[in-house]
Amino acid sequence: MKRLTPSKLPLLESMVCFSVYSAGLAFNRLYRGLLKGFGLTYPQFLVLVSLQHRDGQKVSELGEALFLESNTLTPLLQRLEASQLIKRQRSDEDERVVHVSLTPKGATLAREIGCVPPQVLQSTRMQLSEIAALTARLNTLAGSLREQART
Repeated sequence: MKRLTPSKLPLLESMVCFSVYSAGLAFNRLYRGLLKGFGLTYPQFLVLVSLQHRDGQKVSELGEALFLESNTLTPLLQRLEASQLIKRQRSDEDERVVHVSLTPKGATLAREIGCVPPQVLQSTRMQLSEIAALTARLNTLAGSLREQART
């Protein structure tokens, strides 16, 4: 990445990074309240959502999907397993590979938390089409930034 000439820093509210950061904090507060009654944290919610859509994922695949390193993902999965929401099982073909699946209790909870996304959408005061367009743009932005960080 080439260096640009230093200049005066812009106002926080005009920086996209601060807007994304601020929105992330607001989402975390909102989800904390919505998930409290289910006994879940936001990262645990994401694991259940991911497994509901594709059960039996490898731990490595789950980590890639959630952008979590193994030192963050492993304790998260241990807590979910201790709560009997997921089970981890080593592959018969390669014991280094661990698959993660929802338990019946986890599958039930995953269905119950289906009420959360509509509540979040309502809280945004935006239309579904607006959220979809914003999500697509943010995914493009995140992909570009990840790609740039690799170089």
